[in-house]
Amino acid sequence: ILSQADMHALYGGVVPEIASRRHSEAIVGVVKEALEQGGKTLSQIDGIAVTYAPGLIGALLVGVNFAKGLSLSTGLPLVPVHHLRGHIASNYLSNPDLEPPFLCLVVSGGHSHIVQVEDYTKLTILGRTRDDAAGEAFDKVAKMLGLGYPGGPMIEKMAEIGDENRFVLPHPLKNSNDCNLSFSGLKTAVRKIIESYDESGNIEHVILSKKDTADICACFQKTAAECLTEKLAKAADIFRQKYPAGKHLVAAGGVAANGYLRRRLEKLAEEKGLLFAAPPLKWCTDNGAMIAWAGLERFAKGLSDGLDFKPRPRWPLDETAPKAAGAGGVKA
Repeated sequence: ILSQADMHALYGGVVPEIASRRHSEAIVGVVKEALEQGGKTLSQIDGIAVTYAPGLIGALLVGVNFAKGLSLSTGLPLVPVHHLRGHIASNYLSNPDLEPPFLCLVVSGGHSHIVQVEDYTKLTILGRTRDDAAGEAFDKVAKMLGLGYPGGPMIEKMAEIGDENRFVLPHPLKNSNDCNLSFSGLKTAVRKIIESYDESGNIEHVILSKKDTADICACFQKTAAECLTEKLAKAADIFRQKYPAGKHLVAAGGVAANGYLRRRLEKLAEEKGLLFAAPPLKWCTDNGAMIAWAGLERFAKGLSDGLDFKPRPRWPLDETAPKAAGAGGVKA
């Protein structure tokens, strides 16, 4: 990992141009350091895994083109990996007893999915966000409150001293029969509370006390966790019907580092007769190890690709890598 968080913090969020430029500057050094720390040379590597989607297209282009060049020069097979599959695979790094089938909540800055992991490379999506992702909501609420970036850790820290029952916030899609999620309405409700502190209703003019800020953080965090666990509870029932012997409820993604959410998920798992698992905090956020592991799963099944696949800013989690001329599957 070579973090860029300090640079993006200056702007309150990720700036695509800065992200892709820093990727270009850092990728050679990061690959060299990974090989050195692993005690390997390129001649001892069996394949190259690379994230092709989803994400900021500039950053993806840097990684994919570098990986293609490395594959072309070494003759090593290339294994394109979906970013969210990498997050799911991060659990295998620290939970050696974990094996499919299991139920996984993937919550990050750009994505919120409830996934039934049926095999190491076969997934079924039971639910997803219809609008904003949970992590995006955390970041936007933190920005409204002037807490800085990334927002998740800031909100969690402030929530520790806040009253989580002071404000009543909505639970979007709570009564829907599906497992889909929504965070746009929750984010808007928080904005309205903040705006209510100024007569003009202008959020730019609001100056909150530490207590008010902490209370808003606590209420938002509690409600976001409830929204996730409510839909995950429905998904757990679906999962147990299909896989009565399934043992695990798993969390992945940057938001899975939130301690409050982890405790709620652990409680839910116990209620549903499942074991809870999540990666250590260092593997919740984006990292190379999780992509390598997800690539290894595909490589072990003989799944690699040529040089004609394209990086995509958006691509379904349950689809294979896109070809240059359109959608297509990987080849053995």
